[in-house]
Amino acid sequence: MRVEFTVNGERVELDVEPRRTLADALREDHGLTGTHLGCEHGVCGACTVLVDDEPVRACLMFAVQAEGCSVTTVEGLAAEDGTLHPLQEAFVAHHGLQCGFCTSGMLISAVHLLRQHADPDRETIRAEMSGNICRCTGYGSIVDAIQAAARAGVTPSAGPTGG
Repeated sequence: MRVEFTVNGERVELDVEPRRTLADALREDHGLTGTHLGCEHGVCGACTVLVDDEPVRACLMFAVQAEGCSVTTVEGLAAEDGTLHPLQEAFVAHHGLQCGFCTSGMLISAVHLLRQHADPDRETIRAEMSGNICRCTGYGSIVDAIQAAARAGVTPSAGPTGG
């Protein structure tokens, strides 16, 4: 089945089986491996992407459901020249990642969070990020990174989609 959507500002046309997940289509058919598959049940948040500016578990969404939509993956956060998005820089500066497995979903969720709350307090960040599981950091450094990015006045555009 033919599906067309925009990924990180680029128009994409894929031929997929109707049962293929968006995560598998992004990773295997389009070569964007930053969207990680953890639990494949929508619980861990590692596969979170933005679909029309809303966070979605890509392991639970069929690729055909993205028809005509705009999808932003972690690869879409950095600038074309490779300059990291300010949230990515904050995660590095505040040690918000260790193994990196959850990081793509955390970053995408954090982009959405900062669009909704320009200056969130720690409690708001923890509540909004609670759908993303990290087994390494203990979350404190992730909260620090998001709060630092917010306090630095980050306007979290989502890369090329302007999202």
